Amino acid sequence: MSILAQLKVLIVDDTSTSRMLIRDGLEQLGIRNIGFAADGEQALKMMMSAPSHLVISDFNMPKLDGLQLLQAIRSYKPTASVPFIMLTGKGDAAVLTRGKALGLNNYLTKPIDMAALRKAIEGVVGRLK
Repeated sequence: MSILAQLKVLIVDDTSTSRMLIRDGLEQLGIRNIGFAADGEQALKMMMSAPSHLVISDFNMPKLDGLQLLQAIRSYKPTASVPFIMLTGKGDAAVLTRGKALGLNNYLTKPIDMAALRKAIEGVVGRLK
């Protein structure tokens, strides 16, 4: 079974348009097992009850921002090693530095294009086939 058929991805973004654009990109790559959370708090609950294999999360969200979500995921033993890709509106150096200190695996800047999405995911999970 291919990695694409097995990979369960959680998209976390407070903007439904962004969630759908990322979903469309994942589907174009062949990824079909996709979950959604509208904020970091909802995502954390989902990760604690049924962890995904990869989290793609916006940084700027209510309740828990992307860095707070990353920190919570890293501090919960069953999800501590789940790959995490952060979405930012711009390549904010301070956010990325803090993220890397917390174990951020990769990042994407908005707007996202297909080549960047594929590259970010392959940088974390390996070549997609």
